[in-house]
Amino acid sequence: MSISPVKYQKIIGKFAVYLILTLLAFLFIAPILFMIVGSLKPDDLVLVESGSIKAFIPEQISLQNYENVFERVKFTQYFFNSLFITSMIVLIGLLINSMAAYAFSRMQWQGRDILFAVVLALMIIPFEAIAVPLFFQITLIGLRNTYIAQIVPFIANAFSIYLFYTFFIDLPKELEEAAKVDGASALQTFFQIIVPVAKPAFATVAILTFLTQWGSFLWPVMITVGEEVRPLPVAIAEFQTLPPLQWGDIMAFGVMMVAPVLILFLIFQKWFVKGVASSGVKG
Repeated sequence: MSISPVKYQKIIGKFAVYLILTLLAFLFIAPILFMIVGSLKPDDLVLVESGSIKAFIPEQISLQNYENVFERVKFTQYFFNSLFITSMIVLIGLLINSMAAYAFSRMQWQGRDILFAVVLALMIIPFEAIAVPLFFQITLIGLRNTYIAQIVPFIANAFSIYLFYTFFIDLPKELEEAAKVDGASALQTFFQIIVPVAKPAFATVAILTFLTQWGSFLWPVMITVGEEVRPLPVAIAEFQTLPPLQWGDIMAFGVMMVAPVLILFLIFQKWFVKGVASSGVKG
């Protein structure tokens, strides 16, 4: 059975697309794979095999590098700090930003449009532009080197409010009208009607916020002094300077730092894709 030229071109085109996507996928996965494999190798082999295909093939598997990390630094303390700080920002931020977005998208009040325009304007201001003034304010009130200094400034987020807003604005108003007829208040309507149907938006904001805050480096470097509240990004930067320089240990530290992010995304990827599509956020 012969294949028509049109069908043949479609097959070739589809094959080319899959080939390109596979190469791109490997390009993005390669650094992570290199880090994972390197963390399982004896330290003396990491650099020796880094320039060959052996860098992605563990011939000698060992967990010694992971043991070294826990022996050399207070990894458990750093991990707890990052997890606590990031979790608080995500959880409290979901509540504050979603309620603010609901007020902007559904309620009528004086000055709403002006204030929402200000929120949108804040999206284009990089954190680096306000880091120094914020540092002096935190230092002035005596909150430097605390969890509060690393959590409170990042709870309210203009981009998160915008993501929630784009989702809420498209919800049918009949949902709220029915709740109002039943005598529900604005808060009851929000928590009992809107929140359950907005799970994709909550998942999207949660993942994006977690990714941003888990890898935050500039602010923790500026605001932390001791190990008590130091998060992982600052800890790994310092770990690289500790003698002796052992790349296997550094790889192991990096794997344990990246693992929570990968696990979170794999668990919530279904909701994340739905949230991106429904919020109109294109790559």
